[in-house]
Amino acid sequence: MEENVRAGRCVVAVDGPSGSGKSTVSRRLAAGLDARYLDTGAMYRAITWAVLRSGVDLTDAAAVGKVAAEVDLSIGTDPQGYAVTADGVDVDAEIRGPEVTTAVSAVAAVPSVRALLVARQRELIAKAGRIVVEGRDIGSVVAPDADLKVYLTASEAARAQRRSAEAAADVAATAADLARRDKLDSTRKADPLQQAADAVVLDTTELGIDEVVNRLRVLLTERGVA
Repeated sequence: MEENVRAGRCVVAVDGPSGSGKSTVSRRLAAGLDARYLDTGAMYRAITWAVLRSGVDLTDAAAVGKVAAEVDLSIGTDPQGYAVTADGVDVDAEIRGPEVTTAVSAVAAVPSVRALLVARQRELIAKAGRIVVEGRDIGSVVAPDADLKVYLTASEAARAQRRSAEAAADVAATAADLARRDKLDSTRKADPLQQAADAVVLDTTELGIDEVVNRLRVLLTERGVA
């Protein structure tokens, strides 16, 4: 029975720091596999948006957790066009802004927020069957039994250049913000950003999106789950 369940299942976990190419690679890979796509970072950003709107102190873990528990969060899993809503409001644009970006690491570090969203993410993965999931703790926490675990990385300079181009921001300021977020995400007590022991590490500094996606397709084919 387990073999039959696995036959229709394909979970790809894509982890890595900001600017490593996770989102673009994951969406394109999911579309190519005719699979679903889950941006777990967008979920944390949506909660952060709700926390900021509520006006609670970001350092008050109990208050932040309460807001997270009460938010009606919805996220699509269509790689061709997904929507993120919080309490019925489309927040996809707002959650990419500087205010949320600055605060999201603090909110994501709250243990009750992580527990809530990890449970939700696992539900979405179970329902999807075939899905590419991106984030910072997918292979190590959310989906430790994923068919393929990938850790994307890139040089600090490349990551800063990519992010500054996306946001039309100053490269030096972007680099400083990425360094700040890297430190917060990798040192938090609850589910820190880390490479799963059995993850395939891929440095995307000199690689184009198509090259990265093709390498992942090869890895999936080798595992017999493409």
